[in-house]
Amino acid sequence: MNLNQITVPSINVENAIAFYQKLGLRLIVRSLPNYARFECPDGNSTFSIHLVDKLPQGIGVYVYFECDNLDEKVELLKNKGVKFDQEPIDEKWLWREARLKDLDGNQLILFYGGSNRLNPPWRIK
Repeated sequence: MNLNQITVPSINVENAIAFYQKLGLRLIVRSLPNYARFECPDGNSTFSIHLVDKLPQGIGVYVYFECDNLDEKVELLKNKGVKFDQEPIDEKWLWREARLKDLDGNQLILFYGGSNRLNPPWRIK
């Protein structure tokens, strides 16, 4: 089994498209006003947005996008006007992460996990 895509809710798919293109995702399906799908620049996963009348309450889903050059990517995005809630920091689970929200409040984490992504010291054998 392989993860194909993650879909997040939006109250304005067209505005969300521009935001995710700014992050570097490539638009491959544009079905306004209801849906859009992107191809991630690395790997073969996709990411999509679907129209909702009301956004979910609570903390919602966290979506992680891995970046080999995390600090450079964050600086590039900040120069494009993207606001981060957390600058890149080294976390206790051995990943480096930066956090932000999309226009609909969905939680996004840009991270670099290196070999610890799949093989942390506490991995079950």
